[in-house]
Amino acid sequence: AHVQKLQAQRPGITVVNGYGPAESMGFTTTHLIDDTAGSQAAVPIGTPLMNKGAYVLDGRLNLCPPGVTGELYLAGEGLAHGYLGRPDLTASRFVPDPFGPAGGRLYRTGDLARFDAGGRLVYEGRADDQIKIRGFRVEPGETETALLTHPAVTQAVVTVHEERLAAYLVTAEGTSPDEIRRYVADRLPDHLVPTHVTVLDRLPLTPNG
Repeated sequence: AHVQKLQAQRPGITVVNGYGPAESMGFTTTHLIDDTAGSQAAVPIGTPLMNKGAYVLDGRLNLCPPGVTGELYLAGEGLAHGYLGRPDLTASRFVPDPFGPAGGRLYRTGDLARFDAGGRLVYEGRADDQIKIRGFRVEPGETETALLTHPAVTQAVVTVHEERLAAYLVTAEGTSPDEIRRYVADRLPDHLVPTHVTVLDRLPLTPNG
């Protein structure tokens, strides 16, 4: 809908859809959008730029056939060396490249994708719980872990409400949500601090727990 609106307001404009996380230094794939974009269910994220690579792999790092959804891995020039002071996260996200020269690496994006019939990548969502809040990539589990270090918090679930983080907690009696929010704010960056903190008597569970 956004592409259609732009094309209607600016006839003849060239629109390019670009994809690439910060770990691959800007765009890794691009797709030139034509006038038929409005008839497509999704706008592809395209094909890799020169000296960059993209693979759709299954859980065993095997190539997925065209049309089959898998996790998107990136390769080529511009990959970051890792995360400063986080060797654990670096090891889980930057893995040896089984398709390139010795010493090569792949970046595991956490994004799901597939190749369409035209050989273009189509984004299909996330493979994990990562979400975006005000342009920052956020793992709700990171905020949940910080909440659970508070001595009065016994259970915590973090989700998104109106594009803001919302925390639902079970706590010891007499503990205020504002106190817990300040506690987390002292330990996490601003974008990981929940805007809404709600204390419940118990967390609602499905019949299966």
